[in-house]
Amino acid sequence: MRFKQGKYKPRNPKKYKGDPTNVVYRSSWEYKFMLWCEQTSSVQEWGSEEIKIPYISPVDGKKHTYYPDFYVKIKGKKYMVEVKPLKQTKEPKTQKKITKRYFNEVVTYAVNKAKWKAATEVCQDNGYEFMIITEKELKV
Repeated sequence: MRFKQGKYKPRNPKKYKGDPTNVVYRSSWEYKFMLWCEQTSSVQEWGSEEIKIPYISPVDGKKHTYYPDFYVKIKGKKYMVEVKPLKQTKEPKTQKKITKRYFNEVVTYAVNKAKWKAATEVCQDNGYEFMIITEKELKV
């Protein structure tokens, strides 16, 4: 199963919280998670990029908006879920030579950290749990 991006049409629109005509997946992992949400009976409701969280980017010091990948309610418990490659969830190892690739990895990690910190605070204030799911959990 190789998907990159596309529109997803919920098979059970009553379970979807948000606009079921505008559900977009940006990776095959997000697509797989959407299928899991729909097929898992303990998932009461779910949404994709339906929550807005303001955060300050460490790159430019300005306010930006973060849209976590998913909202999921399982057996009454609410989760905010980000689907990311495992590599992007860990701080890049320091390198002697600063390549463009290394620089981009450092910037990506710093921005992700700022987003996840803001999401964690919103979750704590609203009774949600923030989770990062990688290919390990998706068993890709």
